[in-house]
Amino acid sequence: MFPLTEENKHVAQLLLNTGTCPRCIFRFCGVDFHAPYKLPYKELLNELQKFLETEKDELILEVMNPPPKKIRLQELEDSIDNLSQNGEGRISVSHVGSTASKNSNLNVCNVCLGILQEFCEKDFIKKVCQKVEASGFEFTSLVFSVSFPPQLSVREHAAWLLVKQEMGKQSLSLGRDDIVQLKEAYKWITHPLFSEELGVPIDGKSLFEVSVVFAHPETVEDCHFLAAICPDCFKPAKNKQSVFTRMAVMKALNKIKEEDFLKQFPCPPNSPKAVCAVLEIECAHGAVFVAGRYNKYSRNLPQTPWIIDGERKLESSVEELISDHLLAVFKAESFNFSSSGREDVDVRTLGNGRPFAIELVNPHRVHFTSQEIKELQQKINNSSNKIQVRDLQLVTREAIGHMKEGEEEKTKTYSALIWTNKAIQKKDIEFLNDIKDLKIDQKTPLRVLHRRPLAVRARVIHFMETHYIKEFVHGDFGRTKPNIGSLMNVTADILELDVESVDVDWPPALDD
Repeated sequence: MFPLTEENKHVAQLLLNTGTCPRCIFRFCGVDFHAPYKLPYKELLNELQKFLETEKDELILEVMNPPPKKIRLQELEDSIDNLSQNGEGRISVSHVGSTASKNSNLNVCNVCLGILQEFCEKDFIKKVCQKVEASGFEFTSLVFSVSFPPQLSVREHAAWLLVKQEMGKQSLSLGRDDIVQLKEAYKWITHPLFSEELGVPIDGKSLFEVSVVFAHPETVEDCHFLAAICPDCFKPAKNKQSVFTRMAVMKALNKIKEEDFLKQFPCPPNSPKAVCAVLEIECAHGAVFVAGRYNKYSRNLPQTPWIIDGERKLESSVEELISDHLLAVFKAESFNFSSSGREDVDVRTLGNGRPFAIELVNPHRVHFTSQEIKELQQKINNSSNKIQVRDLQLVTREAIGHMKEGEEEKTKTYSALIWTNKAIQKKDIEFLNDIKDLKIDQKTPLRVLHRRPLAVRARVIHFMETHYIKEFVHGDFGRTKPNIGSLMNVTADILELDVESVDVDWPPALDD
């Protein structure tokens, strides 16, 4: 059933004659159900023409497009008031198109610039899907996003004013919200075609995104007059090549007075010569996260790459020994490594290890069985005797927060081999065993002062257990008080230090 009614005929005829495509006509007539938009373009045009031909008193345009621009403007000369001389900025439109062109070529819609014409058809969807399938991404659903040229908003505003004023003559109203949004109509048409072609659902929560960016160089200056009238709406922003973003244009259109708009921009909008160009078709997958615990057995291995002034000090790191394997298997572009604290290059991490998480950016492979993850863990462990990984698993972004929660409150257990400047007897250290909940004040250690703010932090030693035990032993040149040296009245330093446990109950332990 054709979606337009008798009361729509006047607006439909007006828009068709001035160069608007059938789907945009539906939008301005408030057709908000999907089925009519999904019909092939040529079929839509034929149905629209048949619908309008039933009005015998009206002259019907029987082609896909109005006459050439110069002819159409000549015909409109007597119909549209000269806005430069008309202070009210009103529009007067009569039916135009006194001759019917038989040109079979697709003429470009003056509102959507071809978006709802050429780029809704199956041929275009197939081209996008071919790019998706060639991208090598693994996915079971997708998000489809589009970026339209900002001048489309200007043209839609002009067409709205045209129809609004014409309907006003019949005591009818047309609000901006009464028009079906271009993106909505585009989704109604294209989403089923994508699902059919790729065999997966369109899901707004999917991590896999297919995006298409359109541009229309021919009409790029359509927005420029807005900057003179509403300069506050167009301010340079980082990472934006142009100030004429869609949001800025919409902000200006909401502010500009109708009479000012009508003086500056043609209503109806001029018909362009070419359809939009596709700037890019991109595929991207949201990050996935892998967590686990690592043990470090080497006293010559930093947690992260040790590079000073562009020069690498040591050949590898815990981060690289783990992440290199994950990058390869997940086919990711890059990664971000984080952990629950860190140890120095010469400190081992024993016991159940230190919790870590790795964000894998734009991975092409994302689906793994638990057995495959176990095999990946074993591959990491077999590759080096300096580290071992346990409890390797896929986690959510939200779950990583558990690793960082209570960063200041978590307890750690250390064992240290300490040197003193004089011989120590058993009786000399027995009193240390009796000290409970010793409060110490610690200025930011010198070894991390380059990457942490200077502050004094209160710490508590539980049963001679401490955070920053390294500084607690030797005092860090008086920056940590009290310390082992001051308590024993000796000069003390560490020969070897091990992290015996990091008491964070995350990630969940897995069965071997």
